[in-house]
Amino acid sequence: MARATVLGRLTWKVATVSAVRRETPSAVTLALDVPEWPSHLAGQHVDVKLTAEDGYSAQRSYSIASAPAPGRMEISVQRVEDGEISPYLVDVAQPGDPLELRGPIGGYFVWSPDQTAPVLLVAGGSGVVPLMSMLRARGDAGSRTPFRLIYSVRTPDDAMYADELRQRVRDDRGLDVAYAYTRKAPEGWRGQVGRVDAARLVSDGWPASLEPDVFVCGPTGFVEAVADLLVDAGHDSQRIRTERFGPTGG
Repeated sequence: MARATVLGRLTWKVATVSAVRRETPSAVTLALDVPEWPSHLAGQHVDVKLTAEDGYSAQRSYSIASAPAPGRMEISVQRVEDGEISPYLVDVAQPGDPLELRGPIGGYFVWSPDQTAPVLLVAGGSGVVPLMSMLRARGDAGSRTPFRLIYSVRTPDDAMYADELRQRVRDDRGLDVAYAYTRKAPEGWRGQVGRVDAARLVSDGWPASLEPDVFVCGPTGFVEAVADLLVDAGHDSQRIRTERFGPTGG
Protein backbone atom coordinates (compact mmCIF):
# COMPACT_ATOMS: atom_id res chain seq x y z
CA MET A 1 0.00 0.00 0.00
CA ALA A 2 1.21 3.50 -0.75
CA ARG A 3 1.33 5.50 2.47
CA ALA A 4 3.08 8.68 3.54
CA THR A 5 4.65 8.69 6.97
CA VAL A 6 7.78 9.70 8.85
CA LEU A 7 10.05 6.68 9.36
CA GLY A 8 13.07 8.38 10.89
CA ARG A 9 12.25 7.45 14.48
CA LEU A 10 11.31 3.86 13.67
CA THR A 11 13.75 0.98 13.95
CA TRP A 12 13.61 -2.57 12.70
CA LYS A 13 12.43 -5.15 15.22
CA VAL A 14 12.74 -8.93 15.12
CA ALA A 15 9.42 -10.77 15.21
CA THR A 16 8.80 -14.50 15.44
CA VAL A 17 5.94 -16.21 13.66
CA SER A 18 3.86 -17.92 16.36
CA ALA A 19 0.99 -19.20 14.20
CA VAL A 20 -0.20 -19.29 10.59
CA ARG A 21 -3.92 -19.30 9.77
CA ARG A 22 -5.26 -19.84 6.29
CA GLU A 23 -7.87 -17.20 5.43
CA THR A 24 -8.50 -17.95 1.73
CA PRO A 25 -6.69 -20.03 -0.89
CA SER A 26 -4.41 -17.05 -1.52
CA ALA A 27 -4.20 -15.34 1.87
CA VAL A 28 -3.01 -16.13 5.38
CA THR A 29 -2.82 -14.45 8.75
CA LEU A 30 0.54 -14.52 10.50
CA ALA A 31 0.49 -14.15 14.28
CA LEU A 32 3.74 -12.54 15.39
CA ASP A 33 5.46 -12.35 18.76
CA VAL A 34 7.35 -9.05 18.98
CA PRO A 35 8.90 -8.51 22.42
CA GLU A 36 9.59 -4.83 21.71
CA TRP A 37 6.15 -4.16 20.21
CA PRO A 38 4.58 -1.10 21.94
CA SER A 39 1.04 -1.81 20.64
CA HIS A 40 -0.61 0.16 17.85
CA LEU A 41 -3.73 2.02 16.74
CA ALA A 42 -6.42 0.18 14.81
CA GLY A 43 -5.80 0.91 11.13
CA GLN A 44 -2.02 1.27 11.25
CA HIS A 45 0.46 -0.81 9.24
CA VAL A 46 4.02 -2.14 9.39
CA ASP A 47 6.91 -2.57 7.00
CA VAL A 48 8.14 -6.17 6.68
CA LYS A 49 11.65 -6.95 5.41
CA LEU A 50 13.06 -10.24 4.18
CA THR A 51 16.79 -10.74 3.58
CA ALA A 52 18.20 -13.52 1.39
CA GLU A 53 21.38 -15.46 2.15
CA ASP A 54 23.27 -13.38 -0.42
CA GLY A 55 22.32 -10.19 1.42
CA TYR A 56 19.61 -9.02 -0.97
CA SER A 57 16.62 -7.62 0.90
CA ALA A 58 13.13 -6.46 -0.01
CA GLN A 59 10.43 -4.81 2.05
CA ARG A 60 6.70 -4.21 1.73
CA SER A 61 3.99 -2.60 3.86
CA TYR A 62 1.19 -4.68 5.37
CA SER A 63 -1.81 -3.58 7.38
CA ILE A 64 -2.15 -4.83 10.93
CA ALA A 65 -5.17 -7.11 11.35
CA SER A 66 -5.25 -7.54 15.11
CA ALA A 67 -6.62 -5.32 17.85
CA PRO A 68 -4.05 -3.23 19.72
CA ALA A 69 -1.96 -5.20 22.21
CA PRO A 70 1.67 -4.99 23.38
CA GLY A 71 4.18 -7.68 22.51
CA ARG A 72 2.20 -9.30 19.72
CA MET A 73 0.31 -8.49 16.55
CA GLU A 74 -1.07 -10.06 13.39
CA ILE A 75 -0.81 -9.27 9.71
CA SER A 76 -2.92 -10.77 6.95
CA VAL A 77 -1.21 -11.16 3.59
CA GLN A 78 -2.69 -11.71 0.13
CA ARG A 79 -0.39 -13.45 -2.32
CA VAL A 80 0.77 -11.28 -5.23
CA GLU A 81 1.89 -13.44 -8.14
CA ASP A 82 5.57 -12.87 -8.96
CA GLY A 83 5.90 -10.84 -5.76
CA GLU A 84 9.13 -10.72 -3.79
CA ILE A 85 7.66 -11.08 -0.29
CA SER A 86 4.01 -12.15 -0.28
CA PRO A 87 4.57 -15.63 -1.83
CA TYR A 88 7.02 -16.44 0.96
CA LEU A 89 4.71 -15.14 3.68
CA VAL A 90 1.66 -16.93 2.26
CA ASP A 91 3.18 -20.25 1.16
CA VAL A 92 6.43 -20.77 3.06
CA ALA A 93 6.48 -19.02 6.45
CA GLN A 94 6.02 -21.35 9.43
CA PRO A 95 5.85 -20.96 13.22
CA GLY A 96 9.28 -20.19 14.59
CA ASP A 97 10.45 -18.25 11.55
CA PRO A 98 11.91 -14.77 12.20
CA LEU A 99 10.78 -11.66 10.38
CA GLU A 100 12.04 -8.09 10.51
CA LEU A 101 9.41 -5.40 10.86
CA ARG A 102 9.20 -1.68 11.43
CA GLY A 103 6.26 0.18 12.88
CA PRO A 104 3.59 0.90 13.80
CA ILE A 105 3.17 3.41 10.98
CA GLY A 106 0.38 5.85 10.13
CA GLY A 107 -1.82 8.22 12.09
CA TYR A 108 -4.52 9.26 9.65
CA PHE A 109 -6.37 6.06 8.79
CA VAL A 110 -7.05 5.02 12.39
CA TRP A 111 -10.02 4.51 14.70
CA SER A 112 -10.11 4.65 18.50
CA PRO A 113 -12.80 3.27 20.84
CA ASP A 114 -13.23 6.73 22.35
CA GLN A 115 -14.80 7.88 19.07
CA THR A 116 -18.58 7.73 19.29
CA ALA A 117 -19.84 8.64 15.80
CA PRO A 118 -21.36 5.77 13.79
CA VAL A 119 -18.75 4.06 11.62
CA LEU A 120 -19.05 2.88 8.03
CA LEU A 121 -16.31 0.57 6.77
CA VAL A 122 -16.10 -0.17 3.04
CA ALA A 123 -13.58 -2.81 1.97
CA GLY A 124 -12.47 -4.09 -1.41
CA GLY A 125 -10.71 -7.47 -1.27
CA SER A 126 -7.76 -7.52 1.12
CA GLY A 127 -8.59 -3.91 2.00
CA VAL A 128 -10.64 -5.46 4.79
CA VAL A 129 -7.48 -6.08 6.85
CA PRO A 130 -7.08 -2.70 8.62
CA LEU A 131 -10.88 -2.49 8.97
CA MET A 132 -10.82 -5.83 10.76
CA SER A 133 -8.37 -4.33 13.23
CA MET A 134 -10.96 -1.62 13.92
CA LEU A 135 -13.74 -4.19 14.40
CA ARG A 136 -11.60 -6.19 16.78
CA ALA A 137 -10.53 -3.08 18.69
CA ARG A 138 -14.18 -2.15 19.11
CA GLY A 139 -14.99 -5.62 20.40
CA ASP A 140 -12.06 -5.75 22.83
CA ALA A 141 -13.01 -2.35 24.26
CA GLY A 142 -16.67 -3.27 24.67
CA SER A 143 -17.57 -0.24 22.57
CA ARG A 144 -21.22 0.27 21.62
CA THR A 145 -20.40 2.54 18.69
CA PRO A 146 -22.56 1.32 15.77
CA PHE A 147 -20.47 -0.23 12.99
CA ARG A 148 -21.43 -1.25 9.47
CA LEU A 149 -19.10 -3.06 7.09
CA ILE A 150 -19.69 -3.34 3.34
CA TYR A 151 -17.25 -5.95 2.05
CA SER A 152 -16.72 -6.35 -1.69
CA VAL A 153 -15.19 -9.65 -2.85
CA ARG A 154 -15.09 -11.50 -6.15
CA THR A 155 -16.52 -14.77 -4.82
CA PRO A 156 -17.44 -16.26 -1.42
CA ASP A 157 -14.11 -18.11 -1.38
CA ASP A 158 -12.28 -14.78 -1.48
CA ALA A 159 -13.85 -13.47 1.74
CA MET A 160 -11.37 -13.19 4.60
CA TYR A 161 -12.43 -13.65 8.24
CA ALA A 162 -15.83 -15.02 7.12
CA ASP A 163 -16.43 -17.22 10.18
CA GLU A 164 -15.33 -14.57 12.65
CA LEU A 165 -17.45 -11.88 11.02
CA ARG A 166 -20.47 -14.20 11.08
CA GLN A 167 -19.97 -14.82 14.79
CA ARG A 168 -19.45 -11.16 15.60
CA VAL A 169 -22.66 -10.19 13.81
CA ARG A 170 -24.54 -12.93 15.65
CA ASP A 171 -23.29 -11.81 19.07
CA ASP A 172 -23.29 -8.02 18.57
CA ARG A 173 -26.41 -6.09 17.65
CA GLY A 174 -24.34 -2.99 16.99
CA LEU A 175 -22.49 -4.57 14.07
CA ASP A 176 -23.82 -5.23 10.56
CA VAL A 177 -21.89 -6.84 7.71
CA ALA A 178 -23.07 -6.80 4.09
CA TYR A 179 -21.26 -8.52 1.23
CA ALA A 180 -21.02 -7.37 -2.36
CA TYR A 181 -20.05 -10.21 -4.71
CA THR A 182 -18.63 -8.93 -7.97
CA ARG A 183 -18.29 -12.20 -9.92
CA LYS A 184 -20.02 -15.09 -8.19
CA ALA A 185 -22.45 -15.12 -5.26
CA PRO A 186 -23.16 -18.03 -2.90
CA GLU A 187 -25.93 -20.43 -3.76
CA GLY A 188 -29.30 -19.00 -2.78
CA TRP A 189 -28.06 -15.41 -2.91
CA ARG A 190 -30.97 -13.06 -3.60
CA GLY A 191 -29.06 -9.85 -4.10
CA GLN A 192 -27.41 -8.51 -7.20
CA VAL A 193 -23.93 -9.52 -8.33
CA GLY A 194 -21.75 -6.55 -9.16
CA ARG A 195 -19.66 -3.71 -7.82
CA VAL A 196 -20.54 -1.53 -4.86
CA ASP A 197 -22.78 1.22 -6.22
CA ALA A 198 -24.71 4.19 -4.89
CA ALA A 199 -27.77 2.07 -4.07
CA ARG A 200 -25.68 -0.38 -2.06
CA LEU A 201 -24.05 2.40 -0.06
CA VAL A 202 -27.50 3.78 0.77
CA SER A 203 -29.11 0.45 1.67
CA ASP A 204 -26.21 -1.00 3.68
CA GLY A 205 -24.45 2.15 4.88
CA TRP A 206 -25.35 5.10 7.11
CA PRO A 207 -27.25 8.16 5.90
CA ALA A 208 -25.10 11.26 5.57
CA SER A 209 -27.36 13.03 8.07
CA LEU A 210 -25.89 10.88 10.88
CA GLU A 211 -22.40 12.23 10.08
CA PRO A 212 -20.66 8.84 10.28
CA ASP A 213 -16.92 8.34 10.25
CA VAL A 214 -16.13 6.48 7.02
CA PHE A 215 -13.10 4.31 6.27
CA VAL A 216 -12.60 2.98 2.73
CA CYS A 217 -9.76 0.60 1.86
CA GLY A 218 -8.95 -1.43 -1.24
CA PRO A 219 -7.54 -1.13 -4.76
CA THR A 220 -7.09 2.43 -5.96
CA GLY A 221 -9.96 2.36 -8.48
CA PHE A 222 -12.35 0.88 -5.93
CA VAL A 223 -11.47 3.44 -3.27
CA GLU A 224 -11.79 6.42 -5.59
CA ALA A 225 -15.14 5.24 -6.95
CA VAL A 226 -16.61 4.60 -3.49
CA ALA A 227 -15.34 7.92 -2.11
CA ASP A 228 -16.91 9.80 -5.02
CA LEU A 229 -20.23 7.99 -4.51
CA LEU A 230 -20.23 8.84 -0.81
CA VAL A 231 -19.58 12.53 -1.48
CA ASP A 232 -22.33 12.53 -4.11
CA ALA A 233 -24.65 11.06 -1.47
CA GLY A 234 -23.97 14.02 0.81
CA HIS A 235 -21.25 12.66 3.10
CA ASP A 236 -18.72 15.18 4.38
CA SER A 237 -15.45 14.54 2.54
CA GLN A 238 -13.57 15.47 5.72
CA ARG A 239 -15.10 12.45 7.46
CA ILE A 240 -14.10 10.01 4.69
CA ARG A 241 -10.67 8.47 5.19
CA THR A 242 -9.16 6.33 2.49
CA GLU A 243 -6.36 3.81 2.20
CA ARG A 244 -5.51 2.40 -1.19
CA PHE A 245 -3.12 -0.04 -2.77
CA GLY A 246 -2.02 -1.11 -6.21
CA PRO A 247 0.55 -3.37 -7.84
CA THR A 248 3.79 -3.12 -5.86
CA GLY A 249 5.47 -6.47 -6.39
CA GLY A 250 4.13 -7.90 -3.12
